Amino acid sequence: MSDRLDELERRIDELRAGVRRAMRARDTVTARALRADLRAAERTWDSLVSAPVQTPGGGRRPGATTVRERVHQALDALAAPAQPRLIVAVSEAFFAGGLRSAQLTSIRRDEERSFRSSPYGRPYYLCAALTDRLSPARGLLTLSTWPLERRVVGPLSPRVDFLTCAAAVAERVTRSAGPSPEALRLVARMGRNIPGGELVELGKDVDPCRVAEMALAELAVHLDRDTRDRAELAARAREQLDDPARLFGAALLSAADVGALGKEGITA
Repeated sequence: MSDRLDELERRIDELRAGVRRAMRARDTVTARALRADLRAAERTWDSLVSAPVQTPGGGRRPGATTVRERVHQALDALAAPAQPRLIVAVSEAFFAGGLRSAQLTSIRRDEERSFRSSPYGRPYYLCAALTDRLSPARGLLTLSTWPLERRVVGPLSPRVDFLTCAAAVAERVTRSAGPSPEALRLVARMGRNIPGGELVELGKDVDPCRVAEMALAELAVHLDRDTRDRAELAARAREQLDDPARLFGAALLSAADVGALGKEGITA
């Protein structure tokens, strides 16, 4: 499936470039045909990435959730922006698993295409975290239903988000009557990256309550400053960005674009 997605993404990029060339040449007939091909390729991409996750034996469970639904489950459990590898690990630890990082690499682009073609047509979107430049943060996924203050990332946000995720994972393990081996390994790995957790064992005797306490203790050190930084970024995003950019980030100007603006006498 990953190879098929990669092929489709290359085809989509080629078609977009073709549409731009045709529009520059004022060749509306060619542009219209290419746009039809582009829409067809995007629909195929959407159907592939939204296909129900298969079981290890290759079959499909009745009522199986889609890839995007499983990503939503994991992000909702973490309550903070996360990288694909953590999303996959959380899905494996607490839900039905079956996700692969390769399935998440381009999902945000599909979500953006869906939003632009039918704004707010879905109950939620898997969208980008926004950097201090209000551009999409590489590899960080968030949920559109979260407030902007949670979807922007400042200087301290990576650490704050890791601690938030570690506390959420540890607390979920604590509440579980019989946590899976994957859940215990995950909370142990996260605990070893928190001050005081260097001696956390990777085996079954890990104490999730202790990991949660350590995560929350360090989180308290950074939270006020990070909250202020994020509030400032969120205010800028609301003032400067339209709805799509607030979810998926503003495009950065290339060096060529900046040079062109300078020649036209336009200043920032």
